[in-house]
Amino acid sequence: MSWSSMSAALAYFEKALQLVEKLRANELPRIEQAAGICTNSIAAGGLVFLFGNGHSRMMCEEMTPRQGCFPGFVALVELALSNHASIVGANGLRAPLYLERYEGYAEEILKGFRFGAHDAFLVISTSGIRPVVVEMAAGAKARGLPVIAITSRQHCEASEPAHSSGKKLTDYADVVIDNQCPPGDCVVEIEGLEWRTGPVSTVTGAMIINMLRAAVAERLVARGITPVLLPSHQFVGNAGAEQQLERFYESYRKSLRHLYD
Repeated sequence: MSWSSMSAALAYFEKALQLVEKLRANELPRIEQAAGICTNSIAAGGLVFLFGNGHSRMMCEEMTPRQGCFPGFVALVELALSNHASIVGANGLRAPLYLERYEGYAEEILKGFRFGAHDAFLVISTSGIRPVVVEMAAGAKARGLPVIAITSRQHCEASEPAHSSGKKLTDYADVVIDNQCPPGDCVVEIEGLEWRTGPVSTVTGAMIINMLRAAVAERLVARGITPVLLPSHQFVGNAGAEQQLERFYESYRKSLRHLYD
């Protein structure tokens, strides 16, 4: 079946599958490298922060809190940059799109934490050019934290810098994981529509996040460290799941101690 005769639904499925295969073929070494950074941080009592604004915040929450997650990862989700489901009116889309271009905002977020010597940072942005993500990575580096980036190299490299420094997210990252997305993210062209539809960064981004989490868990166990996993809380009446959930809460609470001391 040719692309022209394929249904839009199947075209999206096939294209997304191709990009997942490209991810496997091209990015596994960098995912393993990133897993090493995260493992070293967590094993030493540090934390791995994940930041993404707009839709990218979903990748932060795909890491934690999520079934199968464990303490050591912290989703740094700034609601002013990502709470825009209303689209218009209060909590609409205009303000977050403005704020992500506002220089100096990321530093104000970072000032709310006391980062430790073993912490690390993971910044997620398909474009990799918005001032808030560039400054988040720069602020983490200035504090001595290793920085991992998940971005689209193709989009980032083809775009002009949006920050006055001329820098992009990739300029501050120790490891860059390419989510394989094309410029603009969307992959499906439909006759009669000016713009493409079918964004794929959610598919490849979630794949990266879960590959990374699994790799870190494996490495921690190999070091003799047993992470306390978040179980599914949908097992109603399962005493074991309820007890494990309480163990997870307590373990997570203790993992945050150095942030506020």
